[in-house]
Amino acid sequence: MKIEESNIVETSDYRVIIYPASRPFETKEAKSITEKLFDFLATWAAHGNPLSSSFKIEKNQFIIICVDEEKEMASGCSIDALGKVMREIDEEYQLGLFDRMKASFVDQGEVKTLKLQDFKSQLRNGELSRDIQVFDFSKNTYLDFLSHFLLPLEKSWAASIQ
Repeated sequence: MKIEESNIVETSDYRVIIYPASRPFETKEAKSITEKLFDFLATWAAHGNPLSSSFKIEKNQFIIICVDEEKEMASGCSIDALGKVMREIDEEYQLGLFDRMKASFVDQGEVKTLKLQDFKSQLRNGELSRDIQVFDFSKNTYLDFLSHFLLPLEKSWAASIQ
């Protein structure tokens, strides 16, 4: 089930886990990832209790997992199981899903990703426009994701980079 097709209502706040890839997915990769996540989430459970969850691929580069923890809390073991599946996907396609030392942003309508050090350097040197929008992968609730996942540079975590 995709987030858009699920019964998750946007007025409720659910747990979100964001896996940012270092590059856009190829069509075959997106199809395979979608199938693997459908299969995994259909059986995802915490202490034997099914987790109400969904996912979507955002901007063809970010995997967003959503869990309704009002129904059942995701346990350490269930999060580990998700991490295992995501590591398998990451290794199969070399996506950099666990590399947190990168920055993704929208520049002239295009999603771009740089190593964090390069992003900071290019901002400081004026090689990147201050008009870009920046993704924030630290969002951990659905409402926060909806309203603050992509922000203008001056309102993002990157605003203080001089």
